[in-house]
Amino acid sequence: MRWLFRVVGGLVVLALLGMAALVLIPSDRVAALAVGQFEKVTGRKLVIEGAVKPTLWPVLGVETGRITISNADWSDEGAMLTADALAIRIDAQALFGGAVRITGLELTRPEILIEKAEEGTGNWVFGGDQGGTATADMAGADTPFTLDQGVIRDGSIGYIDHATGRTVMLTGVDLEMRLASYDGPLEMSLTAETGGGEIAADLTLGAFRTAYEGGVSPVTLSARAGKAQVDFDGRAGFMPLVAEGTLDADLADLAAVSALLGLERPALPQGFGAESVQVAGALTLTAEGSAHLRGGRIVLDGTAVTGDLDLTQGEARPKLVARLETGDLAVARNVAGGSGAGEGGGAVATAGWSDRPIDLSGLGALDADLGLRAASLALGPVTMGPVAGRVTVDRARAVVTLDRAGAYGGTVTGDFVLNARKGLSVGGNLAFREISLQPMLTDLTGYGRLVGSGDLTLDFLGSGNSVDAIMRSLSGSGVLNLGAGAIEGLDIAGMIRTLDTGYVGEGQRTVFDSLSASFDMDGGDLFNRDLLMAGPVVSAEGAGRIGLGARDLEYRIRPTALRGADGTGGISVPLWITGSWAAPNFALDLEALAQENLADEAAALEDGLKAKAAEELDQQEGESLEDAARRKLQEELGQEAGDLLLDLLGGGGN
Repeated sequence: MRWLFRVVGGLVVLALLGMAALVLIPSDRVAALAVGQFEKVTGRKLVIEGAVKPTLWPVLGVETGRITISNADWSDEGAMLTADALAIRIDAQALFGGAVRITGLELTRPEILIEKAEEGTGNWVFGGDQGGTATADMAGADTPFTLDQGVIRDGSIGYIDHATGRTVMLTGVDLEMRLASYDGPLEMSLTAETGGGEIAADLTLGAFRTAYEGGVSPVTLSARAGKAQVDFDGRAGFMPLVAEGTLDADLADLAAVSALLGLERPALPQGFGAESVQVAGALTLTAEGSAHLRGGRIVLDGTAVTGDLDLTQGEARPKLVARLETGDLAVARNVAGGSGAGEGGGAVATAGWSDRPIDLSGLGALDADLGLRAASLALGPVTMGPVAGRVTVDRARAVVTLDRAGAYGGTVTGDFVLNARKGLSVGGNLAFREISLQPMLTDLTGYGRLVGSGDLTLDFLGSGNSVDAIMRSLSGSGVLNLGAGAIEGLDIAGMIRTLDTGYVGEGQRTVFDSLSASFDMDGGDLFNRDLLMAGPVVSAEGAGRIGLGARDLEYRIRPTALRGADGTGGISVPLWITGSWAAPNFALDLEALAQENLADEAAALEDGLKAKAAEELDQQEGESLEDAARRKLQEELGQEAGDLLLDLLGGGGN
């Protein structure tokens, strides 16, 4: 804002130099004198094209044709200011009384260029190093003035920061200013366009002299960019920009706000401001470019977050540090579901995983370290709460650390990672305790047949730009231990009792007392080899493959039913389960049963042969058949050798 004051000050110098010579010197000589004096004081060249038209009484005035004010000598962007016409009117009576009262200042179709050099110098600093006699802080400031009305019509204002490469362009600028007292408030209103959107602002500086000379002044600002609205009430300085006060901002139009700031619209994730951002609280802006919000309330896509925030300027991107509390928060919304919009639950189970692209490029907009307490936290299809944890973002990689979170009737701890540095990958190491498995499976897969509560540890990693791609790439491992529960839609005892696989579907179930399994995941497939299920009617062992990506399975379970009271005996028929999750096929594996019977017969035959051999060999307790055979052979060989020796010595029976 101070650049505007410097331009006004420079034009006041021009007006005063012209007024001082109006009475005695012709207008063309006035123009030449004003040009020379302006350059002497400010260090900038002033070019006036066309005639200078003065008025003398009761208003001293100057009207010019096109004017040009040169830029700082370090700039190669062209003139700092050009305008089709300039008109200045000063109250003559006040001037003779020693006061400068500007009754009118008007620039017609001006083009104003504001620049900041790489080392931080602004082109609005006149005099001093620029070759003029005025100092950078006092150019024009040693002549107090008032302004009844200052006007810019149909102008343009450009801003270039050579240190950051940031540029802003306002067109169609209409601006009005009023300053009743040099030490009092400056009132200014502005309308313009940028990036195709309209902006408007009303600003009141409570102490103009203080602000003009680089100090901090009371400030009231109300600004609009597109549908976005920002209100600020507090104190501010403009060299450098510092502020302290109350902020109330509704950034409903992030595209317009970004264009006004010369930044690309941030691609914020869904649930983190993709649709709307509202900010309120006590705001402090420092000379180092950091922003601090205390007692803040931020509403992101309808989710209210309260707490304290600190935003600092990093080398590559801003960094946000905050301690926050919120209600329901979605970290990765709408990343599950079928291929079509609006699908969920059972529709997902039928349609398969969503192949809609997941865009988390917004994670690269800033780094973050957020301490968080939330009533609930949605991580894609999984919702948990209440939650106490932390979210860190480093170069587009977000880690959600759950110190403790309620989930499906139990708790979950661990880490969940979203990495958007190169493509998208997800991973985590989670420990669920006393969870209710069926609702969790329903949320994750849209299909929950397993009912029970217990513990689950899960270590996983997947990559891809859609849920379908991620599920088909999953790798990792886990362990599941459940207490009493049931398998819905499947009556294993009925199948064994009747040798009929029709005991499936609504109303069918298999009850168990405990179930445990460990598993490994690779390429989107889950492999299990040690399923153990114990129940009042049926116990079972199982092993096989479950396709997490393809949503299919090839699984053999070997149940045993109708055991005796002592737990022995019973009927055992292997069950072969194949097909899709939504419509699995169940078959009694009679071939496997026949092979098992043949194996039993072979084992019985082998046991009989072993018993007969033990009898023949006179097997001793603790002696193996091999040792018994070896002993028997040695005994027989010893007897035969003894008989042969007796024969040789003539000690035989003959």
